[in-house]
This record gives sequence, structure tokens and C-alpha cells, in this order.
Amino acid sequence: SQRTGETGCWITANAVLEPLPQAEIFWHLDTYPTLAAAQAARGPRGTVVDSLGAVWLLTVDVAGWRAAGGARVAEIGPLPVKADARYSAQYMEAVFTPGMTAPAHRHSGPEAWYTLAGETCLETPEGKMVGRAGGSHVIVPGGPPMHLTATGTQTRRALVLILHDSTQPATTPAHDWVPKGLCRN
Repeated sequence: SQRTGETGCWITANAVLEPLPQAEIFWHLDTYPTLAAAQAARGPRGTVVDSLGAVWLLTVDVAGWRAAGGARVAEIGPLPVKADARYSAQYMEAVFTPGMTAPAHRHSGPEAWYTLAGETCLETPEGKMVGRAGGSHVIVPGGPPMHLTATGTQTRRALVLILHDSTQPATTPAHDWVPKGLCRN
């Protein structure tokens, strides 16, 4: 992990994935008691990270895919992917206090997050989406610009997946778009 402080957003892993199956694709999150146990259960599109106080096996695969052992935490999707694209997964952990924002940016593939605590509002040209702990998950397709704001009253703690085209950067600045401020706290 590149974590350098108490708040911010840090890359925990990058992985080039094997070709995706020709079916709806989901992000599977499972926890394990040890890194060794998670590594033993890791499949061809799985990545193990130690993040936000747990050992995670993060896997991109079809609906209903299950890892051996571990505890299933979430299955997020379907993710809007292109059948002919090759993907890489960039995993991140994010800890934002209410009011913190990320600069306007875009991704070359879908972004999804799993919120463990707090609340996040994501504005795109189409409107806003809110992700909450225990609530609905936010999934944004690749391409449109976005602006993220931690909202609510609790510190937002989340795991993030950027499933990006392997031939392009995961994230690029979106200097050509100005958010309307739909996510003001």
C-alpha cells in the first residue's frame, strides 16, 4: 500500500487480469483471517490486499462466483465492461472526512466502491449517486467525468475498484468539466 496518512486515497494493488468471461461481471469481496489463507483461495482474477483492518480477497468474475473458505462480504455489479477489452484492476482504500473531495476525473473503465463506514456522493454530468455503509453500492461506467465528496457525519472508509482498459491509464484528470455542486454536504 502507498498509504501515507490518516486521510486520503491510496492504491493498495494493481493487477492485470486474465480475459474476462463472456457473461455479466461482478466484483466479489471476501475476508480471510490471514494473508496466507487468502492467497491459497485466490483465483486467476483475484487479488489479495491487507486494507482497512482486514485481509481481503478481491475478485473480478461472474455472478455467483465463490472463493474457497473466507467470509463473503459483498458481490457488486454487474460492472459495465466491453466484451473485447482487456482489463486491469486498480484497488484502492479511501478514508475521507465529511467535506473532503477528490478532483474531477474520469476512468477508462468502470469504478465501483464498497463503503465500510460513512457516506460518499458522486456527481457526474447525469446527476449524483450516494453510497453508504450497508446501503447500495456505487458503480460508474468508464468515460464520464466525476467528482467525489464525502458527505454525512462519519468518516468515509471504502474499498475502491477501478477496472480499467489495460492499454489506458486508470485515472485521468477531467479539466473539461465543472461539477454543479450537487454533492454539497
